[in-house]
Amino acid sequence: MDNYRQSTIKKNLLLRAGVIQAVRKYFIDNNYLEIETPHRIPAPAPEANIDVEISGDWYLHPSPELCMKRLLAAGFKKIFQICRCFRQKERGIRHLPELTLLEWYTAGCDYLEMMNQCEELIRFISISEGFGDALVYQGVNIDLNTPWPRMSVDEAFHKFSSISMKMALQEDRFDEVMVTDIETNLGLEKPVFLYDYPATFSSLAKLKLKDRSLAERFELYIGGLELCNGFTELTDAVEQRRRFEKEQRNRIESEKDVYPLPEKFLQALPSMPEAAGNALGLDRLVMLFADTAIIDDVVAFTPEEL
Repeated sequence: MDNYRQSTIKKNLLLRAGVIQAVRKYFIDNNYLEIETPHRIPAPAPEANIDVEISGDWYLHPSPELCMKRLLAAGFKKIFQICRCFRQKERGIRHLPELTLLEWYTAGCDYLEMMNQCEELIRFISISEGFGDALVYQGVNIDLNTPWPRMSVDEAFHKFSSISMKMALQEDRFDEVMVTDIETNLGLEKPVFLYDYPATFSSLAKLKLKDRSLAERFELYIGGLELCNGFTELTDAVEQRRRFEKEQRNRIESEKDVYPLPEKFLQALPSMPEAAGNALGLDRLVMLFADTAIIDDVVAFTPEEL
């Protein structure tokens, strides 16, 4: 038994099971419907930086987003899903090509309220798993008492980087600066929401009314670890098609595979109510509670072991 990696991480796998059970209890207690959508889909949302896995003539979904939004359009108000998602070329100490996502949507909600829900969920899990109002991650004491700070992306660039967000966008260095200068400084004492992302990095999010260069999008960081991506949903089908076509052009320019447009999603979008959604990486959430910097430590099998 000692020769098996799995035997050395049994404690983490037990913790993982507890976290998933707590997630389900939180949403069921709050009257959300757990749903399942197909893993194989005919067309993913075209995004320049996400390469999807091919499955026959279709694709393995990188996220259940498109099908879940179609359920919102069909009249479902509060839904959640825990599922496997698939993305090519994503392998590292914090990345897996097959990951586990928690995704949920709330009709009549915006990204500010979605941040509140995110706080409640993670605190609920922490208390359920015996961590209470604080945890230690990689030697850092993190206070989970709410409210959690909220910092705009523009403010984060001014605080942690020698280059402004505007300049980083102009020089096509936004992602680089985020990784090297900003992310490692976020959520070290308390969790922090980074919000109001540039519109160019938010292809499915609603834009801010007072500044169309920004989107109503946020990410949550705890201990320098990015955990989720949430936003107020775009419900304008014409605008969404324009953005998808732009993403397709970006993929062509980068000499990447171009995926067909998800026409049935676009047809359903006008019926979708105002809503907010959130995609949270459950593998990374377990990493946080297990106090490990390596994603391999919280999964039963890595790709290399198969």
